[in-house]
Amino acid sequence: MVAKNDNPFLSLIINILIPVIILHKGAHYLGDGGALWSLLLALSFPLAYGIHDYWRSRNKNYVSIIGVINACLTGGLALFQLEGSWFALKDATLPYCLGLYVLISSFTDKPFAKAFFMNPQILKVELLEKTLSEKSKAAEFNQLLKNGTRFFSISFFISGTVNFFLALRIFEKIDPTLPNDQRAQLLNQQIAHMTWMSMTIITVPLIAFTALFLFWFFRQLTKLTGLTVDDLTAN
Repeated sequence: MVAKNDNPFLSLIINILIPVIILHKGAHYLGDGGALWSLLLALSFPLAYGIHDYWRSRNKNYVSIIGVINACLTGGLALFQLEGSWFALKDATLPYCLGLYVLISSFTDKPFAKAFFMNPQILKVELLEKTLSEKSKAAEFNQLLKNGTRFFSISFFISGTVNFFLALRIFEKIDPTLPNDQRAQLLNQQIAHMTWMSMTIITVPLIAFTALFLFWFFRQLTKLTGLTVDDLTAN
């Protein structure tokens, strides 16, 4: 059974837009302890979405898993009222862990690019395997998958580095003399700011990097097989 494709617009609304609005405005409508409740409510959306995505697809979607972990860690740090470098460390560590996982997979028999591309929804797998066998190019194709995986892992390391410095800039020290609820509300606003800035400053360049990666990969694949992109891609 093929898993349904994720809706990127729905994902954007649930994981970014709704949490940002709640973190910015929720405390004004939730009464006493509103900052805490708005934090928990905001984080519940990406958390529930990630769990639902896994339940629906029955496959390990590592992006969703990272999203769930990120929501849990963000909530934990906020509940303990940790600031600054802790959030910077968290926002750098998750992309680095994912990048390291992708990079390590390139030294195994199942590189990340293989799991991604050898999918009948993306490529005509039978045609590709037949062509590679006829041209005795299977070994070169496997090396292409490994090289592509290493190339793609760079995007996560770039994301982690930018995340770290962005978080250091956004998560400023909050006056410890302020009331707890006011401090929590200010921290929520910083989390909202970080969530939105991560989307605009980091995600857009990563999309461009991914497009460059796909262009490079298919160009190498067409050279290897002699087939065009239209021949190789699933309709």
